[in-house]
Amino acid sequence: MLIMKPNCECCDRDLDPSGSGARICSFECTWCVDCADHQGGTCPNCGGSLVPRPPRDAALLEAFPASAERAPASLACP
Repeated sequence: MLIMKPNCECCDRDLDPSGSGARICSFECTWCVDCADHQGGTCPNCGGSLVPRPPRDAALLEAFPASAERAPASLACP
C-alpha cells in the first residue's frame, strides 16, 4: 500500500490523497506536478521516473488514511 505522503518534497505544497496532483518514483519520493515537470519527470533523489500517483478512493481513506507525516524537503530541489 502506498504511504500517500501529504506534501511535495520540493515546495511543500499540500497534496490531496484522493486527487491526481502528485507524482512519485518507485521509492515513493513525492512531488507536485509543477515540481515534477521542473525536474523533467526524473526523480532528483534516485534518478527514477516520476509517474502519476494513483488516487486513493475517498471511501478507503477512512480505513486506510494517508500519512500525516510531512515529507522533508529534498536536498536535490532547486
